Amino acid sequence: MTSDDGSPQNPDNAADADNAFGEIARLDKLIHEPARLAVLTALSACERADFTYLQRVTTLSKGNLSAHLVTLEDADVIQVEKGYSGRRPKTWVRITDHGQTAITDYWTTMARWHSSLVSPDTFTQTDPNPG
Repeated sequence: MTSDDGSPQNPDNAADADNAFGEIARLDKLIHEPARLAVLTALSACERADFTYLQRVTTLSKGNLSAHLVTLEDADVIQVEKGYSGRRPKTWVRITDHGQTAITDYWTTMARWHSSLVSPDTFTQTDPNPG
């Protein structure tokens, strides 16, 4: 059943939905930005990755990826290591413990949010202009 204004039928599920929307507003913007989210998600699945790999999986330009890596490094969610592979310069990136916690928390929040909003009885769609 819905109220006259078409709000959710189940008060418990409505509270879950309200909480989910509130969590979205409080998401860590450092991580939620799509390019940085892609970088951190890729790094969370491996011990470290080189710059070329991150550029390939994120489809970011060199300059754009570099700028995002600086932002993430300044926030202590990644470590950047520069060295050589033979005579060629190489940049390696690894996620820090802080970064791993942040990306895990992010995806846990997103999963919780998603499950609370896809419940079949969370919302009842009503036509405000039946006719």
